[in-house]
Amino acid sequence: MTKSSYHQLIQIYKAETIEALATLTHSWQKLQNKSLPDLQNKNLDEFEPWEALTARFARTTDIFLSKYIRLRVADADPAFRGEMRDLLDKAEKISLISSADQWMQIRELRNKIAHEYHKEDLIKTFSDILKLTPFVMSELKDPAF
Repeated sequence: MTKSSYHQLIQIYKAETIEALATLTHSWQKLQNKSLPDLQNKNLDEFEPWEALTARFARTTDIFLSKYIRLRVADADPAFRGEMRDLLDKAEKISLISSADQWMQIRELRNKIAHEYHKEDLIKTFSDILKLTPFVMSELKDPAF
């Protein structure tokens, strides 16, 4: 892949991240003054905005890490090969992210959302997303990311 191709793809992935972040921010703002849904009640209207937030959190963080950061690291170090933890450590080292540990926690939550969506963990998942979304928004608000 040529440098020009890398830079074109980086701009595409950056735009996708910004678009996904806008929808995540919208969902997060809607739920700021809401209490977590009642699992016993099972009111679908009550769960819908929480599930939208969950999906948008997973999508935003996945695009940012799996596409944008992966390509930025490959652009900076074409010989880089590694798993997600290695990728995050490298991204922190070259100042693409502020905390590999925090992003690893976010990635683990994203994986939990994608693969282990247990009803028993639903409220904890919603709560974790509420706590981590401000970090994601602050990391991605800078147009230079």
